[in-house]
Amino acid sequence: MEDIAPEALTQYAAKAIDMALDYGPRFILAIIVLVVGLWIINRLIATVGRALTARTIEPTLGRFLTSLTGVLLKALLLISVASMIGIETTSFIAILGAAGLAVGLALQGSLANFAGGVLILLFRPYKVGDFVEAQGVAGTVASIQIFNTVIRTGDNKSIIVPNGAISNGIIINYSTESTRRVDLVFGIGYGDDISAAKRVIQSLIDADERVLKEPAPAIMVSSLGDSAVNITVRAWAESANYWPVLFDTTERVKLAFDDAGISIPFPQRDVHVHQAS
Repeated sequence: MEDIAPEALTQYAAKAIDMALDYGPRFILAIIVLVVGLWIINRLIATVGRALTARTIEPTLGRFLTSLTGVLLKALLLISVASMIGIETTSFIAILGAAGLAVGLALQGSLANFAGGVLILLFRPYKVGDFVEAQGVAGTVASIQIFNTVIRTGDNKSIIVPNGAISNGIIINYSTESTRRVDLVFGIGYGDDISAAKRVIQSLIDADERVLKEPAPAIMVSSLGDSAVNITVRAWAESANYWPVLFDTTERVKLAFDDAGISIPFPQRDVHVHQAS
């Protein structure tokens, strides 16, 4: 192995000193910026988390926004620190942009669900525990996740509906209002006394404490059917009492009509047979 000439050693030492003088302050400054930047980001993330909690944002959305804010700020900090050291970041940013575009195209369906989840958690058209109807599914909202919503039906089936479809479709929320109108239709025979039938229904409605006095219940003849006179009943009740009032009133009216001798006709057809002479 050949010995290194003293002149070469001197040149190498001079280059090392120059590099140390050139990059040393940059490196030290980059380390300081990195440490201080991480401290500031952590404080900022904590402030954002407290602000979201104070605004009663959905916890799932709050955690996600806080995490996303932290990742973005730390990524920007690392790029800035690398640029301070002298690392070329233009190509790196271009590669990240191209990779993000490719991932976005490959996961556009999932991204649509993700965006829908953010909108649902942010604007809250429904919340956990609400009874909703969306995308042909009706049931109680069991959980709201970033990509989908879990709806539990009346027969205890869990249906997972993508948030993208829900956020872009029609949502019927039956739990938003505290009261609901109960609509019922009862048919009586053409030979029965309409006033008597209305009095029977009125007495049953007045006796039911679950039926609200305001707005006042309405009982009216709504149509003349093929085989019955249809009487429509519109009564208001608390949302929690909607189904009990509907089912109980239907049963009680049937029994009361039987006791009063009021018929509930069923569809029938008269057939006339003509004999050839």
